Order: sequence, then C-alpha cells, then structure tokens
Amino acid sequence: MTHDVFDWSPAEPSKLFYQSGSRRPMFARSEGCYVFTTDGARYFDGSSGAMVSNIGHSNPRVLAAMREEMARGTFAYRLHFESEPAERLATALGRLAPPGLTRVFFASGGSEAVESAIKLARQYALAKGEASRTEVISRYPAYHGSTFGVLAVTGYEPLTRPFAPMFRDMPKIPAPRAYLDRDNLSDEERGFKYADMLREKIEEIGPKRALAFILEPVGGASTGALVAPDSYYQRVRDICDEYGILLIYDEVMTGVARTGKFLAAEHWSQSPDIIVLGKGLGAGYAPLSAVVARADIVEVVLDDGGFMHGYTYAGNPLACSAGLAVLKEVIDNDLIGAAARMGERLKARLMALMERFPFIGDVRGKGLLLAFELVKDRTTMEPLPREWNAYHKLVELAYARKLVIYARRTRGGDVGDHFLVCPPLIVTEAQIDEIMTPLTESLAEFARAFGLKDEG
Repeated sequence: MTHDVFDWSPAEPSKLFYQSGSRRPMFARSEGCYVFTTDGARYFDGSSGAMVSNIGHSNPRVLAAMREEMARGTFAYRLHFESEPAERLATALGRLAPPGLTRVFFASGGSEAVESAIKLARQYALAKGEASRTEVISRYPAYHGSTFGVLAVTGYEPLTRPFAPMFRDMPKIPAPRAYLDRDNLSDEERGFKYADMLREKIEEIGPKRALAFILEPVGGASTGALVAPDSYYQRVRDICDEYGILLIYDEVMTGVARTGKFLAAEHWSQSPDIIVLGKGLGAGYAPLSAVVARADIVEVVLDDGGFMHGYTYAGNPLACSAGLAVLKEVIDNDLIGAAARMGERLKARLMALMERFPFIGDVRGKGLLLAFELVKDRTTMEPLPREWNAYHKLVELAYARKLVIYARRTRGGDVGDHFLVCPPLIVTEAQIDEIMTPLTESLAEFARAFGLKDEG
C-alpha cells in the first residue's frame, strides 16, 4: 500500500495485544466516576481504572491546564532545558512530603520510579564507600512493578515465575498478614513479630550487604489493601536506622490522598528515606511518577559524579502541568478529607456484606483503598478452590452489571481471591449505592453458581 492511500482504520480482528486475547467494549468517553462505551453503555469506575483516576475522569480544570501547556510546547528534554511545570511540581511535592524529603526525580510510571529509587539507594551506598550493600529486602507477597529490576523485589508468582531465571531475586520477608494468624498475640505483638523478621533477614544476609527495605504502607494489587498492625511501622523504621539501611515507601498506589492522607506514611507519622509516587500523581491525565528523597541522599550522589540514570520523558512539561493541576484539585477540594470520610462509609457497607455472605473472610484498607477477600472457611481462612477462578468470575459478574472492580490472587498469585473497591475520591454517598447494588447482586449470583451460603 502506498503512503498516499494508507488505511488508518483499525483492523479486524484486532492487531493490539496486551495481557490476554479477550476483548472489551470500545471506550468512547469518560466523566467523573463514569466511563462510556461506543455501544451506549455507561460503566461505574469502581476501581479508578487501576487505582489511578483519583480525581475522576475529564476534570475540566486539569484539561484546561494541559491545553495551556500544549499551546506553549509538549517536550523539553531535561538535559537541555528546565521547565517551569517540573520545577513547580517538584517544589509542591517537597512541601507535601515529610520534612527533609525535598528532592524529586520524575518518571512516567510506577515501575520506572521504583527502579529509580533502588538505583538512587545503590548509588548513595557507593558514594559513601559501602559497595558491599547490594541487597534490597522486600516482602512476599508484594507488587512493585514489572520491569526486570523491580520484578526482583516483587512477590507475585504469575509475574515473576516466567522470568526468574533471567534476574537475581532479592531477599524477602513475609508480608504482615496478621489477619490470617491464629495465635494468642495482641495486634501490637503481631506487628512487632512481622517487623522483627526484617532484623532476622538482615542478619541472615549480612548487615553490610543490606542496602534498603521497600514496602507498600498499605498493600496494593498483590495483597489487596493490606494494613499492618500499627506497631509494625515504627519498629521497621527503628530497625532500618539500627542497621543503617534506607527505608523506601512504595506509595505508587497509596499516595496523593488515596488512603485519606496525602501520603499513607502519615497514618503512622512515618518519614521514610525515599518515597515513590505514581498512579494518582498523574491521575490518568498523563503518564507521571516521582521519587521524593531526602536532600542529603541526593546531594551525596550528585557530588559523587551525578545520578547515573534517566528517562527520555523524565520531567516532561505536559505531564508535570497535569500533575500540578491534579494536586491543585486534591488540595483545593479537600479530596484528602473526602477520601477519609467516604472511605469510612464505603468500608462500613463492605463490612455489612460479611453478615450476608459468610464466604467474605476479610474487609480491609484505609480511605478509598479498600478490598475484601473471599474464603472457603472464615474460621480457618482457607481460600476458595483455585479452579473456581473466583477472582475472575466475580469481576465478570460485576462488569455485566456495568460495575468495574479490580481483582488479584491473594496468596502470592496462585490461590486466594481479593477484590479492590477503590472509586475516585470525588465519589458521593449516592454513588456508593451505585457500587453496592450491583456488587451485592454479583455476590448473590456468585453464591448461587457455586453453592455458597447467602443469608440475604
């Protein structure tokens, strides 16, 4: 075909591939908490996409800010020019972060930002003459991204297993899934128990080899909004300080108001050494993520020859203008408070489902990062049979009712079923009904399909 008659129409069947060959309705437009498809249907975005669209879809003020920036230009390479949107956004993030975390590095997505944080930690150790520090400890299960570098700290078997021979796995400790424990410990004691596993791992690998510990303060896709006992967080901080290793908070999913605080770290008055942001920072308007680090860490690295790392779109002015506008919406409209208030209402509604459906074993999370887990037996927390594929089945039942929720396997990726219910932070109380009605109907149909108890 010659270029002058090139056919720009999409081909049938689709030439696009992603995670599977299944098809979905064609996106037409989106607004607020809703997504519309070309067949005229309207879907309630009960998961904010992949916990991304924190301020809702098609916010007119964000779009206006992006148009204004597009009129000036869309690209300025960071090694050639500074850009005002990047400078302003970095300043704002430094003011919103814990004291001392004032230096910012931008990337385009969570995986890129986590990898950047790990590389920053490593270069900091090298600059200090601690070349033996190579081990980044993480938790299992956990999700930190999908590049080879961050797969090494991710604990989710379906994603890591195919590539395990191709990268060097990093040491891991159990995620603090205290809700599964059947012991006589108090919540405080359980928090200490899980935190002390970090000390044990550091001693096992050798304190001089330990570089950093990375954690999701509230779990994401791999653990379904997992929250550790309160005592866990400060004990982890103390252990990192004791051994001189860096504490990295992966707030790609939790950051920018999702949990009812600007950062989830604030729930426990924590100040990590490095924080990673993504998802809600660009909020679906532009690919954007960030590393926010202690100033002294960055200065040591820069003085030692510079940060040997980078991306073409790091600090892109169009993406950063979107991020600035998103932050303004979050702050000016108190979406932090909204996430806390509406999160309490939604969590109470999800908890009420446990009275009707005994196969709901747990409801957890903070703010509007919430999840529930299905089990065969609530007493033992035995998961549903793997072959039921409950994590997929319930999502499809809800989707048929025009409700979008997000699911993953709970116990490392192979068994267990949890569902994230994380609407945009602009959700109203009336819209919570729009979530709960189809969700309840879907659970009732799921119960009928598999012969499970429904006391409704």
